[in-house]
Amino acid sequence: MTIHTTEWTMTSDITPEAAYRDSDTFDGWRLSWLPDRRLTRTQALAGMRLDELLSDPHMVHDRMTQARVDVHADELGILREQAVILLAKRMAARLEKELRPKGDPAPPGRRARTHRTLTPTIDPPFVHG
Repeated sequence: MTIHTTEWTMTSDITPEAAYRDSDTFDGWRLSWLPDRRLTRTQALAGMRLDELLSDPHMVHDRMTQARVDVHADELGILREQAVILLAKRMAARLEKELRPKGDPAPPGRRARTHRTLTPTIDPPFVHG
């Protein structure tokens, strides 16, 4: 896991999310997955690290990794669960865009017309009663 940083951007080698410097201010940063919040450079880096940790399926059950996730989420002022939801929504939006038929763009707020559903459904975890 590597985060590549410049004066204006932060990118990852394992996730498509990024951080970029806000052009309105000298020291403000924004995360692609948390665009409505102006952040410090330290917070933007914490957001990128958080995204990388949550993107590694091998670390899901590692308690030390989960503790680091909580620390990075706290630096952003959000809960781990909020970060997971926001990143999952971004992933779902990317998948929907990839599955949309070429040449048949959906108007804003509406799905593309197709004869079959192209959006994969995500089933909730099975719970034994």
